Parts: sequence; C-alpha cells; structure tokens
Amino acid sequence: MQEADLLVYESSLYRLGYQFIAGVDEAGRGALAGPVVASAVILPKNKLIPVRFAHRLRLTGLTDSKQLTELQRERFYAELHRQSFAIGVGIISNEDIDHSNILAATLKAMAAAISDLSLKPDYVLIDGNKAPVLAIPHKTIPKGDSRSISIAAASVVAKVTRDRLMCEFHEIYPQYGFNQHKGYPTRQHRAAIAQFGPCTIHRRSFKLLYNPLIIGQR
Repeated sequence: MQEADLLVYESSLYRLGYQFIAGVDEAGRGALAGPVVASAVILPKNKLIPVRFAHRLRLTGLTDSKQLTELQRERFYAELHRQSFAIGVGIISNEDIDHSNILAATLKAMAAAISDLSLKPDYVLIDGNKAPVLAIPHKTIPKGDSRSISIAAASVVAKVTRDRLMCEFHEIYPQYGFNQHKGYPTRQHRAAIAQFGPCTIHRRSFKLLYNPLIIGQR
C-alpha cells in the first residue's frame, strides 16, 4: 500500500471535524509467554495534512510493525515519541490472560492504552474486528496496521515496548531465549519448554503451549 493510502481514514475523519485521532494496536496476542501490550498513538494533524507529511515527520516507510526490521522499528519508535501528540500503553500480564482469555485481555490492554493517553482522542481507529467498550466514537479496521498511519504507529510502539519487556524477562529466565523469539511459539522456544517446563510468565491457559507439533511465529 502506498504511503498516501495510509491517510485515507485519518483524512476523511479530519474532514468530518475530528481533531485528535488515536490509532490502537496490540502486540503479543499469539505468544506463549509474557504480557499482551497495546498502544494508542495520536499523530499531529498539522503534519498529517497535506499528504506529504510523512517526509516532514520522518515516518516515510512506516507500516505494520511485523513488516519492519528491528532497527526500523526502533527508529520509528524514537521518532514517534518525539513527534506524536500523545502515546498511551496498556500492559496485561500472563496471569490476567489466564484468568480471562486472550481476547478479553487484548481488549483490556487496548482500553488501558487509550486511558493512558495524556490527550483525550475524539475518534479511535482500532486494528482488527473487535473493540473494547468505549464512549468515544471508534472504528475497527481489519489489517489496520497496514491501512492506517495512526494504527501503524501504534503497532510499532506496542511491538517495541513488548520486545523490550521480553528482553528484560530474558535476564531472569535466560534458558528460554526470550530475547530472540519474544515468547512466540518457535521451535527453539518449544524445545526449551520441553526441557525446562513452563516458567512463571508462560500462559498456562494456552493449550498449544504443551503441543510440540505446532511450531510457528506470528
């Protein structure tokens, strides 16, 4: 998708009179260990219009965080913290995930990220097809992290935030290699679980945690 296309949703909302549009996305939903992390990002309207804003905001190439390299994500993360109107983060632990379920935990993380914003949005764009209960006007967008610049920004913040947390967990549980796979179900991760058993940050409610035949990474 071209960079200009990433502004379709924001541009239409600005024309309707909305001023502070937050993009929301999560990271870690498909992992076997660690928290699910959501982020909400409000980009400055004055740099979103005209469409060529991306070059001034130094966000050329920003898209779904899974399509970016670690170095690119770190660069965008730093730039977003310099330029965004507001950034909010919501973190829901593996214990909370086990207590409810991953969908409920993901929506809870999204709601927490929106509440964490220092500036209240007047419209929210949410990646996926499910939304938390919000009093703010909002829209869900399947594959929104590759269709909306605001959601793409949130995907980067959520991903980098979670990856850093998983690297911290690696210092506590080095035998699992969390600094490499970040808790996702890779072959390396499953082999470590088979050898050492699950640790305190593993999601016990994930049945596939104990299935050595299912190997992959979201």
